[in-house]
Amino acid sequence: MRRVLLVALAAAAIAARPLQPQPTSTMDTIAERYVKLVLAVGQHDGDYVDGFYGRAEWKTDAERQKAPLADIGAAAARLIADIDDVRDPAADELTGLRREYLRRQLQALSARVRMLQGTRLTFDEESQALYDAVAPRHPDSFFEDILNEIDRALPGGGPPIERYDAFRQKFVVAPERLSRVFDRAIAECRSRTLSHVTLPAEEHFTVEYVTNKPWSGYNWYQGRYRSLIQVNTDLPIYIDRAIDLACHEGYPGHHVYNALLEQHLVRDRGWVEFTIYPLFSPQSLIAEGTANYGIEVAFPGDERLAFERDVLFPLAGLDPAQAAAYARVRTLVDRLAYAGNEAARRYLNGEIDRAAAAAWMTRYAMSSPKVADQRTHFFDTYRSYVINYNLGKDLVKQFVEARAGGDGARRWQEFERLLASPRLPSGLRP
Repeated sequence: MRRVLLVALAAAAIAARPLQPQPTSTMDTIAERYVKLVLAVGQHDGDYVDGFYGRAEWKTDAERQKAPLADIGAAAARLIADIDDVRDPAADELTGLRREYLRRQLQALSARVRMLQGTRLTFDEESQALYDAVAPRHPDSFFEDILNEIDRALPGGGPPIERYDAFRQKFVVAPERLSRVFDRAIAECRSRTLSHVTLPAEEHFTVEYVTNKPWSGYNWYQGRYRSLIQVNTDLPIYIDRAIDLACHEGYPGHHVYNALLEQHLVRDRGWVEFTIYPLFSPQSLIAEGTANYGIEVAFPGDERLAFERDVLFPLAGLDPAQAAAYARVRTLVDRLAYAGNEAARRYLNGEIDRAAAAAWMTRYAMSSPKVADQRTHFFDTYRSYVINYNLGKDLVKQFVEARAGGDGARRWQEFERLLASPRLPSGLRP
């Protein structure tokens, strides 16, 4: 994930008022007004503007004006209507996608404004309004079947969650080895990505280790092809998190996604709407889905196991002979990904309380009590955002692989095309 880190690329002497009616002429004027509306919402919701590297005076204007939510909602409605009046020809596929992207992002902004004004939506209503998608429902029996497989794969006797926790303790990366393990994982993810994707020469990111956060990792994109990636060390970090975070937050995940958008859409085409990222919007499903699926793109088949066993396990001081067994259990546990959605859906719909949600995840998501409690706090802050990780990955994978046809090089090509486009979640479905 990413949060707000505001870095201005350039200053320009343009006096603008984001909420006053303006002549509608092109998609560029629509885009500028959209950016100013997102900044205006950010004055009411500290988590809303996840990143902005556009014109500094636009942010200053938003802070000075602090427009009321009712005015922002009305301005968004006018802007959505104005999109239909724009007569810019769709010169290529991307310009056609751009129009629908702005329309749907504005609709999500309107929904977020209504939520900030007190409107209550169900979990599924909210995810459709904000992320252009609804996650499938799974009965408890779906997870029970997977848990039975995990039970058979774990050594020893007793409750599966206790055996799983005991099993995983052998794969914790010691704090003094964490930096070297992550650095090596990042280097490998970057090398694999650069073999297929052309990135700006000046792209770069730095890594910080932090505590007291509701997430495990976060990418703060700063513009100019730079990112700050933070890794939360509140909980034990297991060896598999090295590749997960290096890919998801870095290569070919969030860092690459943002760099390609800046290069191809902001700089090459001048589309200012991509200098800002509203977190609670359809863009998040694309961002999180590509970041999670990017792990498989970078490490297809057994390549991840081979790299972890031969390189990362020795660096972490772990027994490489145990790598295959750990990978088997991890693959099974990954199939429980939608359990978090079910816990969040029931909790946010008021069907269960926090304690019951944490207990449900301990039983069905193989989460330790501490991790499960942390996840409920994530639900409080980010709500239905949780669908973007699992449903996002599934939709992205389906979209890319349907076009790649099993060809590894083509998979990278289609993946890169998606990263550098304004495609919506609804546009990923067949």
